[in-house]
Order: sequence, then structure tokens, then C-alpha cells
Amino acid sequence: MTSVADRLAKKSTRTAAAKQVRLRLVYIDFWSVLKLAFLFAVILGVVNIVASFLIWSLLNQTGVFSSVNTLLQEIAGKDNFNLFDFASLGQVMGFAIVVSILNVIVITALSAIGAVLFNLATRVTGGVMLGFTNK
Repeated sequence: MTSVADRLAKKSTRTAAAKQVRLRLVYIDFWSVLKLAFLFAVILGVVNIVASFLIWSLLNQTGVFSSVNTLLQEIAGKDNFNLFDFASLGQVMGFAIVVSILNVIVITALSAIGAVLFNLATRVTGGVMLGFTNK
């Protein structure tokens, strides 16, 4: 008597012929695209905020801001300009958060519009033909 494992082992030694499958993509679910795009945009926003913090910290620790501030104060005058009024950590992070929120809205909206336009275009063209193979 042979076990299931023996039969599966015999099947795995045979090489299966590559089977090609042709599929047609004719519909993309609107809500799936909306949810996935929103999740992707939120992740991208978090990456944007963390990257902004890390870049600001790096520039601050290496003294780039101090050097640029000194140079600009020599050009504009000591009383006329202070770089840290424009590029403090709070202002940089606030700007990064605003940009991230706007990116979430824009990416989500554009992805939803893209799904709707794809679904409308497939009604006219018949969809996108995709070929897959099993190797």
C-alpha cells in the first residue's frame, strides 16, 4: 500500500509541460483600488515625514544650517535674516505633515479616477489580454 506522500513524490519527479493561459482583464473593483491606494498613500506619507525628520537632523548635526545661516547673514545683514526662523524642526515637520496629507488625498483620488477610467476603457476596447505560463 502506498501513502499519499509516496504518490506525491512520484508526481513531483515528472516534469509537467508548461501550460500557457491567456486571461483578459476587463474590470478593476473601484473600492479595492481605493482602499489599496489609500493604504499605499498613508505609508508613503509616513515615509515622507520620517525622511524629512532624518534629513533635517542630519543637516542640523553636521552644521550645514549654521554655515548657511552665517553665509546668509553676511549677505543680508545680521538683523535681517535668520535661517532658523524658516527651517526650524517644527516648521519643517509641519510642512512635511501638510504635504503628506495632501499626497494622501491626491494619490487616493487619482487612483480612484484611474480605476474608473480603466473600467470605462475596457467597455470600449474589450480589456487587456494577459498571458501566464506554468513552469
